[in-house]
This record gives sequence, C-alpha cells and structure tokens, in this order.
Amino acid sequence: MRKDGKLMILLVYVDDILLTGEDSTQISQFIQTLSQKFALKTLGTVNFFLGIHVFKTRNNSYLLNQSKYIHDLLSKTKLLNCKSQPSPYDISSKLSKHDSPSFSNPTLYQSTIGALQYLTLTRPDISYSVNKLSQFLKEPTENHWKACKRLLRYLKGTINKSLIFTSSSLLHLQVFSDADWAGSIDDRKSTGGHCVFLGPNLLSWSSKKQSVVSRSSTESEYRSLADAAAEVVWIKSLIHELGFSISHTPVLWCDNQSTAAIASNPVLHARTKHIEIDTHFVRDKVLNKELDVRYVPSEDQLADVLTKPLSISRFQFLVDKYPLENG
Repeated sequence: MRKDGKLMILLVYVDDILLTGEDSTQISQFIQTLSQKFALKTLGTVNFFLGIHVFKTRNNSYLLNQSKYIHDLLSKTKLLNCKSQPSPYDISSKLSKHDSPSFSNPTLYQSTIGALQYLTLTRPDISYSVNKLSQFLKEPTENHWKACKRLLRYLKGTINKSLIFTSSSLLHLQVFSDADWAGSIDDRKSTGGHCVFLGPNLLSWSSKKQSVVSRSSTESEYRSLADAAAEVVWIKSLIHELGFSISHTPVLWCDNQSTAAIASNPVLHARTKHIEIDTHFVRDKVLNKELDVRYVPSEDQLADVLTKPLSISRFQFLVDKYPLENG
C-alpha cells in the first residue's frame, strides 16, 4: 500500500503481523490505528518470524536462517549428534519406488519430509533433494530414509547457513533455467528448475518434477524455460505493484543451445508442435523484448543445483555462487 507517495508493506499470517515501510512515523501511526480496534503486542524490530531468524548486519544486509528449526528437526529424528555430510545427496544413489524393503516407520519419513519442505524457504541448496524425496511419501523404503538422513546430516554441518538480502539500486532480473532430462527411473519424467535473481539477491527458486514425459532434452529444457518465464512475468508484475520499474530486459540463461534458438526463432518447427503453447508463450515475450534468452555454458549453470544430483566439488562450487552465508 502507498500513503502520501510512500511505500508501506503489511504481511499477515494468522495472528502474526510484519509491517515495514519507508516512513517510521507513518508505521507508528498505522500501528496506533490498528491498536484502537484490535489487541496488539508490538515486539519491535523483527528478529524471528514464522520459524525464521532475521539478522541485520552492519552494512544493512539481512540474513535469514532457520537454525532453531533445523535443531528441532535433528532432535526429533535423533540425529542431533550425527556426523555431518558435505552435500545433501549421494550422487551414487539411484532412488526409485521399490529399490529396497519398505521403511518400518512411514509416518516419521512423511513428517520429516514435510518439515524439510518448509525449510526450503531459506535453503535453495536442499530444494532438489527435498523434491526428490517428496516423490516417495506414499510408500517410503529403507533407501529413501537413508537418503533423508544423508540430507539431515548435511543440514547438521550447515545449520547456520543463511540466505542474504543486500541493499542494492540494481533492479536487474536474471534467471537461470535448467532441466535434467528423463531423470526419474520410475517414469522417465524430467526435473526442471530455475532461480531468479534481482541484482545480487535471490528472490525465487524452484525444483519440480515435470508433469509429462519429454521426448528430447530440448523439450524438457523448454518446458523449464517456460516455467521460468512465467515466474519472471509474475515477479515483474509484483515489482510494478510496489511502485518500481525494471529498467533492463530480464535475462533468462539456459545451457541448451537448441532451446535458446527456438526461443528467438519466429518459425515454429514441426518438432516443437507438441510444446507449441510453451513455445509461443516464451517467443512472444522475447519478440516483445520482455525477455532476453541467452546461452550459458553448463559449467556456469546455477540451476544445476536444483535439477540433479551433483558431485561434492561441483555442488559446493555452485552453492558458493548463491547468496548464502554461514552466519
């Protein structure tokens, strides 16, 4: 909302309210108005909200972490004193529906994965692992629980890792989009992922199994590209609602040259007819200069973290490029 040309944002979740804005006097007046109608307790500057710790640094950056949430989860699963792991997923692990005997306590598995899903709010580095393990909630096996414990051991070693938001005048959107073609052993569906940066800050990320089987790596990459493009459109709309404008055309980076070529080619090839809607959606954005699709080499594809299991060295190399810090 805007009052007298100044921005004020109100976030309400049940009985928890977060209020911020450009004018402290205006914020105080708004709180006073609310208190006349509702019983309120003002807790001052935010430091803990919905299980997320908020820290302000000396250079006016903000760190968000869920260390207490992780601690409680490790305690619940009796892994508080476990040995840590350097990555969340074992690259040699080929998980499938019936890869081992059924896990004896499926409720524990299901509740743990549910808790891990909430943790991805501040931890993009575990999004792929959580997405993969979530596919076996109905009938978890011993191997699935073993992979879950591997993820929890990684969290033990990175319990204080925080997502950083830095003040910046750069309103430049960059998106990295990727897909792991036919990665699922059970149905050969692909996993798509993307991450959206506004200046140096990571705004949004996704790791998701695609709903249909792709007949080529180009097709799976293009479906992921279309999802990323839709996310950019939504974020641009939100930024516009807040009264700001994006001066540069958002750049969408993909590591598949065929996908990048289709996005900018006005001729609809016969091989893309089965993904015609996605093709037209992305191409229209490119032709209207609302998106700029560019090629990025695979070694610099940041969305790799969100789509496939990686070696320890590769995983750590990419995660170091995300705005995450051990605080």
